[in-house]
Amino acid sequence: MKRYLGIFLICILMAACSQKGSQQQRSDSGDASPRAEMTVKYATGFSVRDSSGVRLLDIGASDHFALVRSDDAAVPSGYQKVHVPIRSTICMTALQLSNFTALDAHDVVKGITGTKNLFNEDILQRVKDGRIVKIGMEGEFDTELILAAHPDVILISPFKRGGYDAITATGITLIPHLGYQELNPLGQAEWVKVVGMLVGKESEANEVFGGIESRYNTLKALTEKLDGERPTVTSGEMHYGTWHAVGGKNYLAQLFRDAGADYVIHDEETAGENLEFEKMYALSANADYWRILNSYPDEFSYEALKASEPRNELLKAFKERKVIYCNMRQQPYYEITPVEPDVLLKDFVAIFHPELVEADYQPKFYRLLE
Repeated sequence: MKRYLGIFLICILMAACSQKGSQQQRSDSGDASPRAEMTVKYATGFSVRDSSGVRLLDIGASDHFALVRSDDAAVPSGYQKVHVPIRSTICMTALQLSNFTALDAHDVVKGITGTKNLFNEDILQRVKDGRIVKIGMEGEFDTELILAAHPDVILISPFKRGGYDAITATGITLIPHLGYQELNPLGQAEWVKVVGMLVGKESEANEVFGGIESRYNTLKALTEKLDGERPTVTSGEMHYGTWHAVGGKNYLAQLFRDAGADYVIHDEETAGENLEFEKMYALSANADYWRILNSYPDEFSYEALKASEPRNELLKAFKERKVIYCNMRQQPYYEITPVEPDVLLKDFVAIFHPELVEADYQPKFYRLLE
């Protein structure tokens, strides 16, 4: 009996060793396999190049990463080594999270800041059962939770510095995600390639972005052929005594232009500014359309818009019932639109130039307020 038991144990050990060797062989083979070609067409915040078998990722002017698949890879001076594919990360913004959703890579996400205005059922379930932790908001990060998540890297938005000093002290690699700075909607969507390189889904990222690009540019080409005057559009609303107006080079302003409309602000500003009602009224009084995005707790209406600021009824778009509206309490706006600029564009085209889309088109985010 002991003899047979010994033979049985030896067989198990041999099988385990064989499986381990097979896994190691697949790993080695994966490291040696060629990577999908990666080019950058629209984004201005990152660039990619290959050097001696190492993929070099430059983000902005000061952050440089060498994406390596083996420990002995030679890394150029000035580059921080990042082993890919990463196994775990923490996302600081919904924009970043949208990239993982588009690539079906939620398994890699181990932490997020919070779940406000989050609709994705898979992410919510992962938070509920503890596979994803909520680390708190900027300036109030829970360092213990961050460390417990064991992230290989943390994606950050450099314009939000609160709490990053404490995170930096942990020694975890911080990788800036600058998608929010892109002025071209396709440039923002192209950041899915950065996440694709990090999680080992480069081919999938190229395919996802290729579809976005094709659909977006097909619609854009239709509006470029339009004759006659283009409708005008304003954006935003009064909050706490001021009206935040995005600049003329803003991502949203570009969407309006690509949808065949003219935004009422033509300056070169990107971030915009807070204006008094009188100044914004001078710009927006005769705009054909008025775009509003908010988190109204109930069903938004023209009555609610007037109640928030009685002078709103003076605008032409209010009088003619041409307010374009999206409620973030009802739509997954920030968590998915960064990788769906083509859908946003089609919503706007359907409003500005309905003859260019199918008659039964159902908008996903924006529709005319009833």
